[in-house]
Amino acid sequence: MNYQETLDFMFAQLPMYHRIGAAAYKADIQPTIDLMTALGNPERKFRSIHVAGTNGKGSVSHFLASILQEAGYKVGLYTSPHLVDFRERIRINGEMIPKDDVVAFVEAHRQLFADLHLSFFEMTVGMAFDYFAKEKVDIAIVEVGMGGRLDSTNVITPMLSVITNIGLDHTQFLGDTLEKIAVEKAGIIKPGVPVVIGETQPETKPVFERIAAERHAPITFADQHWHLRVDCNNHDESRLLFDVQPLERRLPACDCDLSEWRCGLVSQLAGSYQLKNLATVFEAVDLLRGNSQFSILNSQLENGIARVVDNTHLHGRWQVIANKPLTICETAHNAPGIDAMLGKLSTMRFACLHVIYGCVNDKDYRKILTHLHTEFAKLGRPFDWRFSQPSVPRQLPVADLQSAARDLGIDGPAFPNVKDAISDARQNAAPSDLVLVTGSIFLIADALA
Repeated sequence: MNYQETLDFMFAQLPMYHRIGAAAYKADIQPTIDLMTALGNPERKFRSIHVAGTNGKGSVSHFLASILQEAGYKVGLYTSPHLVDFRERIRINGEMIPKDDVVAFVEAHRQLFADLHLSFFEMTVGMAFDYFAKEKVDIAIVEVGMGGRLDSTNVITPMLSVITNIGLDHTQFLGDTLEKIAVEKAGIIKPGVPVVIGETQPETKPVFERIAAERHAPITFADQHWHLRVDCNNHDESRLLFDVQPLERRLPACDCDLSEWRCGLVSQLAGSYQLKNLATVFEAVDLLRGNSQFSILNSQLENGIARVVDNTHLHGRWQVIANKPLTICETAHNAPGIDAMLGKLSTMRFACLHVIYGCVNDKDYRKILTHLHTEFAKLGRPFDWRFSQPSVPRQLPVADLQSAARDLGIDGPAFPNVKDAISDARQNAAPSDLVLVTGSIFLIADALA
């Protein structure tokens, strides 16, 4: 098989949740354990950091990978889903796994996949861990796919676990309360392994503390140790300028004093909602610095944040794709992410907002549309809608979306292709307007492609 034939086989024979939805979900980690055994347990041959959470886990994973890369380490990065190229999921120092390695792995283990009845995600985890082991990475940052306890990535025993936050998402699989979802996410907490929780939430804090205590895992809450704020000089929508202050303790072995505000730090990931993710990153780095195996200078920490897109090639998080009018892609697709996006919008200067929205068919899009329409009206500026659809089998057909929107009193033209929707919005917008593409990771993928 060549590379394209290999991808066709993977997509056709081994379904992935992000494309087809619930039919691909497997609440069973045993097939991945069996796969690791057959591969010679590559997950035991490299150090790792495991990152879970409802929102922010991708950004946190990329920040950590970029920082460690700046510190001179060979860093593996496993994330999902991909936007344009499957190989985005598996990187070393920002470089995607070579096509030949993808082909060789699938050809070598095709019968094993069939014997174990593996899903797309299980097979891809095996590919990533096998690649990281063979390439002898110093450390791998591994993002959870969904949940934690039963996620295929949970076969690793990391040196640090990170859980960014808990929100109501994938409730049909993870539970319908924050407490139930927290139990699933806390499944990545391993005996004796430190865990960082990004946000202190009253419903989930007792859950994390109980499970960490049962497993004798030291636990810290990042927002109790770090205070971050948007820098008053932040006027560039393509980056985030921020200030940081530790609240009670200091980074060990650091090269400068961080007991006071450190101002004017830069993140290539814009959007003020990144401040919560960055607090989590600072706490994780603090703990890594306490480990004699890693040395990270403050300059390397700051450069890793400032160069995160250059180093890891992350896309779709408040990404500016054009100017005059400013055109932004944002992958917010659940309630916490949408609220963070709305918070950012409320701080921006623009004359009129042009929204391009499309989603997959298992989201509560009627509720989301109503919420967005109400909040956009509160901005006090004119806005309009355009509807589109992502090019995946899980797509909500744009005609259905448009019809549902009309029933809610929300009107706008339909575009089967998001490229056409963006073109129409930009042609009808003034230079001082804002075009926002949002609703689905896969709509953003189509926009970037």
